[in-house]
Amino acid sequence: MATIRNLILSSPQRLAVPVLSYPAAPLTGHTVRDLVTDPAAQVAVQQALRERYGLAVVLTPMDLSVEGEEFGASVRMTDHEIPSVSGRVVTSEAEIDRLAVPRVGAGRSAVYLEAVRRLAALPGRPPVLAGMIGPFSLAARLFGVGEALAETIERPAMLQVLVAKAAAFLTAYAAAFRQAGAAGVIIAEPTAGLVSPRATAEFSSGHLRRLIAAVADEHFEVILHNCGARLAHLPATLESGAQVCHFGRPMDLPAALARVPSGVVLGGNLDPAEVFVQASSDAVRQRTTALLAATRGRREFFISSGCDVPPDAPLANIDAFFAAVRDFNAAG
Repeated sequence: MATIRNLILSSPQRLAVPVLSYPAAPLTGHTVRDLVTDPAAQVAVQQALRERYGLAVVLTPMDLSVEGEEFGASVRMTDHEIPSVSGRVVTSEAEIDRLAVPRVGAGRSAVYLEAVRRLAALPGRPPVLAGMIGPFSLAARLFGVGEALAETIERPAMLQVLVAKAAAFLTAYAAAFRQAGAAGVIIAEPTAGLVSPRATAEFSSGHLRRLIAAVADEHFEVILHNCGARLAHLPATLESGAQVCHFGRPMDLPAALARVPSGVVLGGNLDPAEVFVQASSDAVRQRTTALLAATRGRREFFISSGCDVPPDAPLANIDAFFAAVRDFNAAG
């Protein structure tokens, strides 16, 4: 099976791969809580989305709490909101030194691994992308985001120890997804968009480069997502070695496409809240069509939401997004 990158590069039409699970939960009678705790719910929702939109790729939900929970973080979970980490797991250098790297599959990560196994066995064997957090973002959730940002300047060596432990777990997690049948992973590294490009390279890209080298091959793609990155972050982001990068609203995608090396694929970047939740269906069509037009002729691009689509996004807006892509492709 070809990689996701090759699927995009070889497609005669523009592919739409939004980060989409939660808004479709009502289609199958499930809640957000169901999606993050039950593999069967994830499969049911992705099946419903495939039937409704003809998805080329299926995904697990973007849940950036599960890896922190494996390290012992408290997680706030409700029926209608995406889970979030609350509190701090480590607060000092001594606690970081004592922190053990958990075993993959010992906690709720097992839900996502099982979901990938089932999704990969769906009729037609669709490519499956599993969602996971990035090492710098995981470290920030364990130590506190504000505190971690400060330590990039005040105690960088201490923070690097924590990021390395996060990266060790995530490398094993990505390998487990590959073993379970995933075609790749989307690694969400939003905290790397909150620091300077230098710090992005130092605390994120270096660790990601080693992770990607350990798991990526001709059948398994690592997609790097950073919803806060701007054009200034692009060189540091590419230092990770990721051949597919996914960006949020702050990134100037047409300019970025002109600056990346040949063969590097970019995706994004329709704002999840402003476009998919708050806009009218007509406005969703207009914004989608405008981004497609701005990237016309660039085969190294797939259109997507700039981050995961929130649970309260109306299905009518998602319908409008896919309709706009279909119309653009039909018009040639």
